[in-house]
Amino acid sequence: MSHTPANVTRRQFVRRAAASTVAASSAFSLFTIAGTKASGRVIGANDTIRIGVAGINGRGGSHINEFGRMKGVQITYLIDPDSRLFNSRRENVRKLSGTSPTAVADIREALADKNLDAVSVATCNHWHSLITIWACEAGKDVYVEKPLSHNVHEGRIALEMARKHERIVQHGTQSRSSQGIARDVAAARSGKFGKLTLSKGYCHKPRWSIGTKPVKAPPSDLDFNIWLGPAAEQPYHDNLVHYNWHWFWDFGNGDIGNQGVHEMDIARWAIESPALPKSVVSFGGRFGYEDQGQTPNTLMSLFDYGDAKLAFETCGLVEGKAKAKRRVGNEFFTTEGRIAGGKFYPKGGGEAVPLGNIETGIHRQGHFENFISALRSRDIEDLNADVEVAHFSSALCHLGNIAYRAGKNCPYDEAMQEMAGNDAAVELFESMTHNLAKGNDIDVDKLDVRVSPTLKFDAASERFTDNAAANELLTRKYREPFVVPERV
Repeated sequence: MSHTPANVTRRQFVRRAAASTVAASSAFSLFTIAGTKASGRVIGANDTIRIGVAGINGRGGSHINEFGRMKGVQITYLIDPDSRLFNSRRENVRKLSGTSPTAVADIREALADKNLDAVSVATCNHWHSLITIWACEAGKDVYVEKPLSHNVHEGRIALEMARKHERIVQHGTQSRSSQGIARDVAAARSGKFGKLTLSKGYCHKPRWSIGTKPVKAPPSDLDFNIWLGPAAEQPYHDNLVHYNWHWFWDFGNGDIGNQGVHEMDIARWAIESPALPKSVVSFGGRFGYEDQGQTPNTLMSLFDYGDAKLAFETCGLVEGKAKAKRRVGNEFFTTEGRIAGGKFYPKGGGEAVPLGNIETGIHRQGHFENFISALRSRDIEDLNADVEVAHFSSALCHLGNIAYRAGKNCPYDEAMQEMAGNDAAVELFESMTHNLAKGNDIDVDKLDVRVSPTLKFDAASERFTDNAAANELLTRKYREPFVVPERV
């Protein structure tokens, strides 16, 4: 992978963009996108920004509501391979803004419109990077939902493509626009409360069985070829559309890449450098039921950054049928205590101390408004969640999944022995045991656990140094014509 474009600093980007203002009309020249042509335009401070929302079910409805109510923003396209959604979503836009957008199944039709300024992406994960890449090539700016990528390679290409074409790309990790969370992170980084030793994220959220749906013909008003996009050709079943695709490797990334990417991003935010770890180890499984899903409902991952570690817990057997409770959040452990929820808890007990006034460095706007502001200013310093941030935090989720997939199944007691000598991993294993045994009355001694070796990772090349099988999972085989390029 070539990293040259990504090494352009944010300040260099801004200077270069400013220097090219006079020649802006030529900077946004025509780009070829899968046989069509589209062009960007220079947007004045008072110009209406025309945006297309790609993926209009679920989270896409929030995108419609956010952009549809903004002054100076017009939703001109609704993009989704499921045309059953068109009438209701078009009516939502009409109620919000009085306009009626064009509805299309294929993103390439929207990108071919030279009057379109930006794309907001709320599709399935396996489409996120490709739409971002195509949009950047077409001179469009992008708001892309988390995770930026379905695998590490395509996240890198999306980042480099954004830099090459000088596009504004905001990631849908809204916590980056939260003053409260930013304050906790700033406190963890400040050294005021001790040196950070462990940054921890929790994604304990109910993810119960999805059952098994039979293979059948796709609905007549769903363009299943477009829905599959970059993924391998395969038959349709109802567990794919509209939500449970999250639990299939071809389309989703399990809950670590669904809800978990938010908390992973926060956990990584607290670690100043490097962006990616020296090694990763993961273990878990799809416990408690048998169904059609593929991704683990329980996944523990540990990332070694040298001076600090990042630990992440993904537990889906909570609430509902379980005694285990939901927990979604972050904690930061230092040499002097623990930071969480706006307070510092000293080691050895004692009264919790409010963090006080700490400079966060983030822009005080809603996340969608922040994107629009940066789109007008053409300054990536104005973004709270730039595409570079998106790539690294999404990549961490992928590394956790890759380690799990490259591991082996072994009996529970043997899996526990694999953790011996690694105190942070032992603590994660004990947390998993508590969730399964105490929280779900599961006889853990009868379980097989999938356990990875400790995989060494080279952050500069974004490749594992000691595991060929893991490196194969850094990318995928793309289905023509929905191909992420090997390089920019």
